[in-house]
Amino acid sequence: MPPSSRKHATAVRVGIGGWNYAPWRETFYPPDLPQIRELEYASRQVTAIEINSTYYGTQKPATFAKWREQTPDGFVFALKASRYATNRRVLAEAGESVRRFVGSGIAELGDKLGPIVWQFAPTKVFDAEDFAAFLELLPEKVDGRPLRHVLEVRHPSFADAGYLALARRHGAATVFTDSGEFPSMADLTGDFVYARLMASRASLKTGYRAAELDAWAGRARAWARGAEPDDLPRVEPARPGGAARDVFVFFINGAKERAPAAAQALLARLASGDSA
Repeated sequence: MPPSSRKHATAVRVGIGGWNYAPWRETFYPPDLPQIRELEYASRQVTAIEINSTYYGTQKPATFAKWREQTPDGFVFALKASRYATNRRVLAEAGESVRRFVGSGIAELGDKLGPIVWQFAPTKVFDAEDFAAFLELLPEKVDGRPLRHVLEVRHPSFADAGYLALARRHGAATVFTDSGEFPSMADLTGDFVYARLMASRASLKTGYRAAELDAWAGRARAWARGAEPDDLPRVEPARPGGAARDVFVFFINGAKERAPAAAQALLARLASGDSA
């Protein structure tokens, strides 16, 4: 999978994980909203949603088409790839699982198909040869539509220059997370940025303090214009300048009941120009 050569206007999209979460009926959704309309509502409050159900089981093409139809123009879904492709001892043997996932109907999302997240277990140790073989399995397109791949590596052994070089060679982005449980690497390896923010607190209405959200707005803008924020943990020194990039920021886990408010607060800052 060579690096992408797509040309497009960059954007910063901010979202949440899924839309069917019971506590959100108390904190996010209007009290009289039917559950069947939750995606319709959520997709008009944030600009992206990461779908986790695709990690656990295969969805039907008609389901992807329905999601596309229920969401507005410009909205984007990120998809968690099948666990059967990533939770295995030998990644080089994942070809059939990768093909089954990519061919399951995800192309029905059309222009709303965003990055595919390949999440690896926290126990998965970096093996350069095996990981390189896995990256070779990731297709560049599906039904003529370019694919963007992002790797969520969760073992400390991936905080390594060899891993970064391998991901860059294949044009795959690396998830940045603010969680203390997993490696946090702001090193850019793809032509877009994918952040999963997991440190929200239930005691705060927006999950994060105002100053923290200001800082994330500033980082998102820096990434979008091609800069690399210098206040985030890295393996290698930041590179001066660079091409503009799409940016995806998801509020995931932590105090999940606060995720929609956090996403909306960050979107408001990006729209108004407020940032650190």
